[in-house]
Amino acid sequence: MSLPDHLKAQIAAATQYLRVPGDFVLESGEVLRDVDIAYRTWGDRANAADRAILICHALTGSADVEAWWPNIIGAGKTFDPSHDFIVCANILGSCYGSTGPANLKPGTQTRYRADFPRVSVRDMVALERTLLDELGIEFLELVTGPSLGGMQALEWAAMYPERVGSVVPIGVGGQHSAWCIGISEAQRAAIAADPNWDDGYYSDDAPPEQGLAAARMMAVCTYRSWDSFNERFGRERRDDDQYQVQSYLRHQGSKINQRFDANTYVTLTHAMHTHDLARGRGEYTDVLGSISHPVLVVSVSSDALYPPAEQRFLADHLPNAQYEILDCPHGHDGFLIETETLGSIISEFRAAQAAAAPAQAVSAGSE
Repeated sequence: MSLPDHLKAQIAAATQYLRVPGDFVLESGEVLRDVDIAYRTWGDRANAADRAILICHALTGSADVEAWWPNIIGAGKTFDPSHDFIVCANILGSCYGSTGPANLKPGTQTRYRADFPRVSVRDMVALERTLLDELGIEFLELVTGPSLGGMQALEWAAMYPERVGSVVPIGVGGQHSAWCIGISEAQRAAIAADPNWDDGYYSDDAPPEQGLAAARMMAVCTYRSWDSFNERFGRERRDDDQYQVQSYLRHQGSKINQRFDANTYVTLTHAMHTHDLARGRGEYTDVLGSISHPVLVVSVSSDALYPPAEQRFLADHLPNAQYEILDCPHGHDGFLIETETLGSIISEFRAAQAAAAPAQAVSAGSE
């Protein structure tokens, strides 16, 4: 695998790989060759015909759903491998096995780094579709994901409506806001200010650790809330006279350097900017009105990064949507913390869709 050792160490032994030979043409018109997709599956593939589930991960996530979304997959959980066939792919442009800036260019010993082309959320979804074609999955009962994963879920409904039964976007709207774009720009500026960063190039021995750590510290502040930080840290100090919250953020910065890649961070934050269901399709409300799938839109009550008003607007203009609020004080990351409650919300939605399906079939047969 053509990745630095610290990234290889993050990839589960159960990860599988698909190579897409030849040209993969991006939305921009640029071309990647011999693209690799890293993915995980759970359950019996025989279940895929009726109960295929696609889970899409967020910015620094991976195909290893159990690692970042506990209590969602398992016996008696929201997605049960004894009944469901579950797929999660590492997204295009990431650094956990799928082709991205940390990979070697085909036929060379040189990493893409800053030469990796700009990708979009739609490019990610197109590559996921290629994977599902290879796996023989023609229809997905449900597509879901939080944050960047929710962007992909919404694009699945817009790009391949005939292949999707229902969609559950979590903690995300239908358009990436100026607020989010601005926050990402500040994070990329922190990376660019690192002394080891030279327009996106650096050696494996001297990565831009300070810049990536600073970007992650900024991000973590937006992923949580005032109440969450105040309750957890208050004004407590450590023995070394640091405030507890300072120590926590520095720890988060150190951790990201052990498991992620700076150019990947830049690539994926730029990709998130492309998220706009209306882009190239018409007026935003008209595009939302054309998505007829059952959609469960979930907000985190204390989310300051993707405020609930965004998701409420989304649900109000999708013709077959219901809206739920995950009541949680922890901010955007609430979907990673209150997983049992969130799982119950999704399970109830699935049960309602399953109950409605026989009635819909009878109605269709009587026409």
